Order: sequence, then structure tokens, then C-alpha cells
Amino acid sequence: MKTLHLYLTRQVLATLLLTVVVFTFVLLLVNVLRDILPLLKSSPLLAFEAVALLIPFVLVFALPMGLLTAALLVFGRFSADQELTAARAGGISLVALLAPILWLSFALSGVCTFINMEVAPPCRVAFKKLLFAVGINRASAGLPENTFITDFPGRIVYIRKVNGPLLKDITIYNLEGEKVESYIRAAGGEVHLDRTNNVVNIQLTDAWRVRLLAEGRRVSEPFYASQTQLSYTNKLDLAAEERTKLTDMTFEQLWAELRALEKRVTVPTPVQKLSTEQYREKMREVERERADLTQPVRVQIHRQVAFSFACVGFTLVGIPLGIRAHRRETTAGIAIALVLVLVYYSFFILGQALETRPEWFPHLILWLPNFIFQAVGIVLLWRANKGV
Repeated sequence: MKTLHLYLTRQVLATLLLTVVVFTFVLLLVNVLRDILPLLKSSPLLAFEAVALLIPFVLVFALPMGLLTAALLVFGRFSADQELTAARAGGISLVALLAPILWLSFALSGVCTFINMEVAPPCRVAFKKLLFAVGINRASAGLPENTFITDFPGRIVYIRKVNGPLLKDITIYNLEGEKVESYIRAAGGEVHLDRTNNVVNIQLTDAWRVRLLAEGRRVSEPFYASQTQLSYTNKLDLAAEERTKLTDMTFEQLWAELRALEKRVTVPTPVQKLSTEQYREKMREVERERADLTQPVRVQIHRQVAFSFACVGFTLVGIPLGIRAHRRETTAGIAIALVLVLVYYSFFILGQALETRPEWFPHLILWLPNFIFQAVGIVLLWRANKGV
């Protein structure tokens, strides 16, 4: 048994190393062609530094993908060469045979957790600051995406997508002291700069204002873009360099951001005695408002944690699929791996797209691929162990 364990572990680790290197190179190539290639003309040393800063961010994707591909390739060959049949003939069950590989998947999930929560975010921030320093890829008008912008007096601005002067999915929270008095939701908008007067004008499209009344009710009304003019000083561009997007925050930073935002929505002091039902309704309104404000942060917290368990789900699915494929060809294993990766990460794309829609519970959508892959993997392993 020990010999088989060592044999399989060596095979998986050797294949894992090769596949991780390949996937890391492919994923880095996209960023190199888009952002880093212009640096080669000015400073090859800066280009090398930029690539090094991107590696931890890319490894979070490359490790699970490499482990999935390694499981498919190794156990596909193990089955095609009749080695699995020989092991079963010797009275060794499939589950006992796979114990070290399953432990390896848990260990790599721990590595991904550490990288995803603590290492990759600051490296990503340092990478963007490096590009910012050489004048590449600056945010339009100093407005970053996926970030709660607090530079505007009396307002908190959240923009999900920034594409040059065009903005998508905008939320503007109007504050009264430390509490949210109302907020504006817009499907899109456009930035117009007046640098002479230090003014940013955001013209909104398809916008609605929601007022939060003292008695706990909400009133929605049409909102016209001509009413919006957000002023700033020249410090806003510098603040954009220092601000950190939610997707680039560490787990500790996200948790602190969540607590700070929750404090902004408090239960108003009733001016008159309320019935139990009225009090409950008011509390429900407060909770809904708090969910609207904090949902993007919650999505990022759940994404970091859920994303780290990809290694376990990919291993549980990859081993029985490799056995069932019963093939030695590398291309077949890579093709199956790519399909599974697309299915898995599509849930994360969906969850991120719905991060400003708390009624769809996007933070729970991020956990679905883990539950699905692990459940399907356990069933497939059980059937493979029974020889079904």
C-alpha cells in the first residue's frame, strides 16, 4: 500500500508541477500582452517586477486547474494501463488508494486560502500602483470600480464597472450625518470633467432615487441626471492611487470595511411608541438597507473563502472522471479539465455580476460550485469504488 501511495503521489506532484507552470504562463500571458509589454520598452526591470507581482494572483487560479488536470491525466493512465484493476485484484479499495491525493487537495486548498486572503491582494495593489506610477491604466477621472468612494462630502459612491468615461451600475448613497438618508440607483452614466473648476459631473441614465423615511418606509421616485454634480479637489486623483478596490482587499481589510459600513445604517429613534408589528417592519427595512449597502463587501468575503476550496472539488471530480475516461491521451484530459473549469468559474462570474442585487443572494451563489462539484465527486467516487 505504501508503495502505491508513493507512486501515485509522485505521479500527481510531477504532473501538477508541469500543469501549474503551463497554466500560470498562459494566464500571465494575457496580462503581459495587455499591461506589461509597454514596460519592456522603458524598463525591463520594472516589467520583471510587474510579472513577479502578478504570480500570486494567477496561482490562485493555476493551482486548482493544475490539480484537476493532474488528477484526470494520472488516473486516466492508471486506469488505461490496468494498474487500477491490478490494485483491486490485490484487495485494495479505491478510497484507500486515494487517501494521500485527497490529503494533498486539502493541503493545496490551505495554500490557496493563504494566497487568496493575504498574499494576492497586496501584490495586486502593488502591481496596479506600479502601472499607475508609469502612467499606464489610470482610472477614469480618478473613479475606481468595485470600490466605495468616500471622497465626496455627504456621499458614498459605488461603481461596479468603469470603462473610460462610461460607468455601469452606479449607486450613490446620500448621508445625513453618519446614516444613509437616501440612495440613487442608475443603470449607467458618463463622466464629464471640468478640471479648470475642479468639478466632476456624472450624468446618470435610467436612474431612481429611493428615500428612507423616518417611519421605516421607502419611497421610490424618478431621478434626473442634471441634478447630480459631485465636486472634488485635486487630491481626488491622488486618493485614487491610494484607494484599494474591494477585489484587491485582504480578508482582514474586507471585514473591517464590512463593520464600518454596517455602522452607517442604524435603527432610528422612534418619535412615538410603535406597535410590535410596526417595530418589526421598521427593523426589516433597516436590515434591507444594510444588506444593500454591505452586499458587495459580503460577496468579496465569500468569494475569497469559497474560491479557496476549488482544489477539493476538482480533485473529487477529476479522479473518477479520469478513471471513467480510461485514456492515456493528454489532450483528452486537458479538454475535460477546461470544460469543468468553465462550469466552475461561471458561478463566480454570476455571483460577481449580481453583487449589487442582495435579493438574489449572490454570496450564496459563490458556494454552489463547491457543493455541486464535491457532491458529484463523492457520488462518482462511490460508484467507481463499487465498480459501477
